[in-house]
Amino acid sequence: MAELDFTIKASVRGDKGKGASRRLRHADKVPAILYGGKGEPVALEMDHNKVNNMADYEAFYSHILTLDIDGKKEQCILKDMQRHPFKPKLTHLDFQRVEKGQKLHTHVPLHFLNETTAKGVKEEGGVVVHHVNDVEILVLPKDLPEYLEVDIAELSVGDTIHLTDLNLPKGVELVELTKGEDHDQAVVSVSAPRVEKEEDEEETVVPDEVPAEKSKDDAADEE
Repeated sequence: MAELDFTIKASVRGDKGKGASRRLRHADKVPAILYGGKGEPVALEMDHNKVNNMADYEAFYSHILTLDIDGKKEQCILKDMQRHPFKPKLTHLDFQRVEKGQKLHTHVPLHFLNETTAKGVKEEGGVVVHHVNDVEILVLPKDLPEYLEVDIAELSVGDTIHLTDLNLPKGVELVELTKGEDHDQAVVSVSAPRVEKEEDEEETVVPDEVPAEKSKDDAADEE
């Protein structure tokens, strides 16, 4: 598979404010901002549909991107993306500059391997439970992974993989683990299947009504 090219053509945005952003969106543009590093924050505009198509790829969120700003190229990562609450539209993008030799804080997705063939699933009938689907990492730009793999082939029912169990590529640190041992979060586990109590299908037998014994007065009246 050919490597994806995440180069986005952008222009410096002069007009600012809600009205200007609204006009951009009507023109199929999306407002954005580039900040961080040694440069000043720059307000940008870019083609909405081209960026929206790139956003369909998982790698877009964990790759070094290139912004071509009026012919000047800047490397960056996506830090935030705002979407319309119900339309398939992007409303704003935040990009952070990437500086060579300066570590990044960013999130990368987890790819879980052997979920259907894991020992606890295939042999013991267990259920895979994902506790997290991505992790925040600290890494140099040159070592930024697209994703991290988590192999659960050997997990039995009741087993759990924690952050400290992950096999990390060279140069990658987990931000959560820098906060102390008590931040060793669960990542994925195999739980026992939920067994529902079988309803008692036997119907409750209601005894036939027994006629009340006639009183002596009633018997006398019948005579």
